[in-house]
Amino acid sequence: MDLVAPVVVEPLRARRCSECHSGPLERMVLEFNAPLCLDCADLGHLVFLPRGDTALTRRAREASALWAVVVRHNRRRTRYERQGLLVEEAALAGAEAACLADAEARARRRARDAVRRDAQDVQVRETLAAEIRRLFPRCPEDRVAEVAAHASQRGSGRVGRTAAGRALERGAVTAAVRASVRHVDTDYDALLMRGVPRHQARTRVAPAIEAVLRAWRG
Repeated sequence: MDLVAPVVVEPLRARRCSECHSGPLERMVLEFNAPLCLDCADLGHLVFLPRGDTALTRRAREASALWAVVVRHNRRRTRYERQGLLVEEAALAGAEAACLADAEARARRRARDAVRRDAQDVQVRETLAAEIRRLFPRCPEDRVAEVAAHASQRGSGRVGRTAAGRALERGAVTAAVRASVRHVDTDYDALLMRGVPRHQARTRVAPAIEAVLRAWRG
């Protein structure tokens, strides 16, 4: 049976409990669109655990018979984002003790994982650079390195991290090089700063981009 944790909201404006009228509330539960303080929502005995420590969060959540997710609305991104958990105090204390007991082992594992990720990143970058050189043999070496590093940055979602980029599909690799030329070798960025709409700016610089790509193809 799937568990459904209560959701606690950190309000962006001052709110008062609809039952006991306490406030302003640091955290609240919405029940039928009415704010409740944690005590009235029967969550007042829980303690806040900020997000950030994955092992501590997992252990505290697993040890807590009752826990709740704490969220706050991000106006810029127009979505609610997790801030942490509310868990039982005894569960948090036990989780902290367990994390301290194996902290050294987890640190060694993180170090090994970091070394492995770095090696993977180097391989992705070098493979992408080799394909750029093949497709654009006259591309300056510093630009090859720059494009490969930018496009393959971990967690970026850029071409080098997509399935097409990892498969070294011609269109994906060319797209990465074209993007570099657009920003470095044309006045595209200056056009955007002058308020030219993106699609119009791309149309205006397209001939200059293609000229550079033809020269690099040789």
